[in-house]
Amino acid sequence: MSSPAIPQTDSQSHFQSRSTHPDPAHIRDRLPFLRRRGLMMRGIRAFLEARDHLEVETPYAVPTPGEEVHLHPFRTVRETPQGEQETLFLHTSPEFAMKRIVAATGLPVFQFARVWRNGEQSALHAPEFTMLEWYHPNIGLDGLMDETEALVRAILPPCLEHTGSTLDQTLDIQSPFERLTMQDAFRLHAGVDLLPTEGDATALAQAAGCTLRSGENWEDLFFRLLLERVEPAIGRARPTFLTHWPASQAALARRDPADPRVALRFELYAAGMELANAFEELTDAAEQRRRFLADRAARTALYPTRPDWPMDENLLDALPHMPPCSGIALGFDRLVMLGCGARRIQDVLWLSR
Repeated sequence: MSSPAIPQTDSQSHFQSRSTHPDPAHIRDRLPFLRRRGLMMRGIRAFLEARDHLEVETPYAVPTPGEEVHLHPFRTVRETPQGEQETLFLHTSPEFAMKRIVAATGLPVFQFARVWRNGEQSALHAPEFTMLEWYHPNIGLDGLMDETEALVRAILPPCLEHTGSTLDQTLDIQSPFERLTMQDAFRLHAGVDLLPTEGDATALAQAAGCTLRSGENWEDLFFRLLLERVEPAIGRARPTFLTHWPASQAALARRDPADPRVALRFELYAAGMELANAFEELTDAAEQRRRFLADRAARTALYPTRPDWPMDENLLDALPHMPPCSGIALGFDRLVMLGCGARRIQDVLWLSR
């Protein structure tokens, strides 16, 4: 279903002049954006349900919030009627729980989940936000890109011109989205043959013509070049799928059997924003455990005072029972920003705190 563009109203114009103060007193000013938010949520539900995806709900307070090295969860305590206490965390993603449901049912599932990431606050980040995640068994990365492109095209207007907000040019939603491997992206926009340098920070710095910073390793420099050279050049005239990430950045994705140097992972960029992160899912529990242990060691080294949590053994037990599957996490609030031309994520939240 196509969603018509919301016309510029006096209320919107008034709001945009005051958008640096998105507090409860200005909810009325933001109603056009918030109404669009509800329309987009209903449209996405209709799109996914028409494709036989089942909407699910998973717990928000969990023993294991995730294993990403640089994400910091909120911590809480559950008390039993007997007075016993258990440390829980507000999840940074519903991914682990949703994969257990896929493993148990074999069904395609989706969820609009509230997620929490401590220490995040910017025009594109909020400590509490809405993540749309869905998992589709028996399709690969190309099939998931097809589905994601169809969803975005169904929900957003065909042409977005938001000069002065998230966009500085027209974003064409109707044309086929660009599909660019990470290797090609670095070659085109950073002048680097990326994959042969993996793990060698000096070689990557020499190839990129830059100086290594103190303590900077290959991964640090990879993300610096991605942020400074690649991301500003993609997803501008049309959305871009950035695919086939270096194997060290696989996270929960499986490696490409045709080229084990890369992982079957993509991110979607549009209008200067990262909208989504997706994997062709790893179902090898032993390999996933090895990756989690490496992530835990890195997290402990970088953030020694941060709390620890138990490994999610339920997820690892479930992985061998998962069918071949691809899954995606899409920042719903950022998609709403695109849909209504908002400058800041706080503009499309009913309340920011």
